[in-house]
Amino acid sequence: MPRADQTAELHLPTDTGPADGGPPDDGGQTATRPRRRRWRRIVLITLIVLALVGGGGVIAAGLYVRSINSGIERVDAFDGVPEESRPQVVAQGAMNIMILGSDSRDPENAGGSRSDTIILAHLPKDRSSAQLISIPRDTWTHVPRSKEGRGGRDAKINAAYAWGGVPLMVQTVEAFTGVRIDHVTMVDFAGFKEIVDALGGVDIDVEQSFTSTHSLAPGGRREFTKGRQTMDGPTALDYARERYAFANGDFTRIKHQQQVIKAILDKAASGGTLGSPTKLNSFVQATADAVAVDKSMSLVDLAMELRHLRSGNLGFYTCPTKGTGRVGSESVVFADVPKAKVLFDAVRRDAVSEIVAAGK
Repeated sequence: MPRADQTAELHLPTDTGPADGGPPDDGGQTATRPRRRRWRRIVLITLIVLALVGGGGVIAAGLYVRSINSGIERVDAFDGVPEESRPQVVAQGAMNIMILGSDSRDPENAGGSRSDTIILAHLPKDRSSAQLISIPRDTWTHVPRSKEGRGGRDAKINAAYAWGGVPLMVQTVEAFTGVRIDHVTMVDFAGFKEIVDALGGVDIDVEQSFTSTHSLAPGGRREFTKGRQTMDGPTALDYARERYAFANGDFTRIKHQQQVIKAILDKAASGGTLGSPTKLNSFVQATADAVAVDKSMSLVDLAMELRHLRSGNLGFYTCPTKGTGRVGSESVVFADVPKAKVLFDAVRRDAVSEIVAAGK
């Protein structure tokens, strides 16, 4: 697999070829160009959206133009992670990507020092699907000691990011799941707003009516009514951000984030976006601005491997839990350790049917 700085350069066409589909005028050389252009767009769109759950947005941006690729932020995700502490690779060819989502513009998270969203994305060896497992940010677990000497005790899982950045998050999630992480993608979920607007809005089925507790809407509140509705960027961001309006708090927010991710993928794969270079360009730019990846990710290779994925091939799950409780003054989530072990062991072995069964 080539290094990221050895990626081939593929340019997105800015035209769609002869509108009437008539015969070529260059001896037949252009006959296959419309199909090639459409194939490249499908690859691009599919992977851009996948990044929102596993790194594909950056991959697609890397395929778009080298100038965008060179501007995408990269992080040293594995710096100082001791190899002897890491899980061994069990299923050769499978890939596990940790997605860390934060909301830099969330009023709750002004400091931006903790990761609001943690997702383990599993890509099977045959790349025919993807399984995305959300780990509640308040999950109580052991956080290893960072090279700066912080941690080394039980805490909420997202405390690892505050204490040791991405490398300590890698150590903590690997210790919690027993799954070796191959790559890391970081997503600013505030970027959902620009991405959704670039698509012209997304359709979401709202399960229950509620009022947001903090919002981008005038007055700081937004009303959501039960039923299917088309959301623009600010509305979708409020929907994916809210947790205080629900009895299940962060569990409902995780579900809503998964809904928005799937809706983005469905909209991005539609003909309207594929057929419009203008919309496509806006979508690529917005997604590239919202993501960062580790230094070793091979953009082109992974893009080619994942080109067939659609929303129907994605499974969304949440780490099994026993519910919430308190440890001292902190409100935490307690993992259901036996059930979580079954789920993540299936991930380690690349046993997709078992992941699906354990994630129900």
